[in-house]
Amino acid sequence: MWNIITPTGRVTGVLNVDMQGRISGIQEIHGKAEGWLLPGFIDLHIHGGGGKDLMEGGDALRTLTKAHARCGTTSLLATTVTASPESLASVLSDVRAFMDKPRSADTSRVLGVHLEGPFVNPDKLGAQPPESRVATREEIDYLLTLADIRLITLAAEFQENLNLIPYLCEKNIRVQQGHTLATYEQSLHAMRCGAKGFAHLYNAMSGTHHREPGVLAAALAHAEFAEIIPDFEHVHSGALLAARRAIPKLYGVTDACSAMGMPDGEYKLGTHTIYKYPCMSDLTQQ
Repeated sequence: MWNIITPTGRVTGVLNVDMQGRISGIQEIHGKAEGWLLPGFIDLHIHGGGGKDLMEGGDALRTLTKAHARCGTTSLLATTVTASPESLASVLSDVRAFMDKPRSADTSRVLGVHLEGPFVNPDKLGAQPPESRVATREEIDYLLTLADIRLITLAAEFQENLNLIPYLCEKNIRVQQGHTLATYEQSLHAMRCGAKGFAHLYNAMSGTHHREPGVLAAALAHAEFAEIIPDFEHVHSGALLAARRAIPKLYGVTDACSAMGMPDGEYKLGTHTIYKYPCMSDLTQQ
C-alpha cells in the first residue's frame, strides 16, 4: 500500500495495472502506507547524463536517457549548447534518428529539442561554449528541417533575435529568455512579442536593482512561466520562495550535464571540459 500522488491530491491505496502494463485505476485503502508513488518527472532542460554529453552525438542520447530514466525522469527535452553550425546540425540529425527508432522501456521519452543557444549574449555565456551568434531566419528554417525543436532560449536584447520571436511562435516553438543582459524594457518587449518563459531563473541573466531592473525583475513582475534549478546551489532557498510567490507556473529543471549520475572526474559540456568534485559540505564532514 502506498501514498499515491494524483492530480487531485494524495490517495492511500494500491495501483491496478492491466495486461499491457498501463495503470487502469487506483484502489483506495485506508491504513499505513509503505512509501510514495508519484508521476514520472518531465525535465525540459537536460544536456547530458551517465557520462555522455548530448553534443557528442552518436549513442550519447541513448546513454543519457537511460541515466535519467533510472532517476525517475520519464520524458525530457534534449538540450543543446552553443555550437558551430556544423556541430549543431549533426547533433539535431542524431536526435531525430534516435526519436524515429522504437523507444526502449529503460529510456526516457525524448519530446524534442531545447535549443539553448546559439542565439545568446556572448557576455553572459555562463558555462556555454563561446559559439554564440544572432539568429537568422535562414538558420532557424534549416535547423527545423533536422529535428523537432520545441523550445528556444535566446537573448532578446539583439534586434535580430527579437525580430524572429513572432515567427518562432507561428511555428509553435516556445521562446524563453536566457543567457541575456537585456534591460527590463527589452525583456518586457520580448514578452509582448511572444516570449513566454525564462531559462534557469536568476542564473545567467541581468539581475535587479530598484532603479535599474533587468530581466529578473521583468520575470518576477510579469512572467507566467519560468524554469528554475531548485538544488539550493544555483539559487538560494529564499530566492526560490520569492519566485514561487511571483510566477504562477514556475517549474524545476536539472540543467543536467554529462557528469549526472557519475563519480568524480572529468567530463564534457559541448567543447568545454568540466570537472566533478565533492561538494564542500561533503568535504567538511570527512
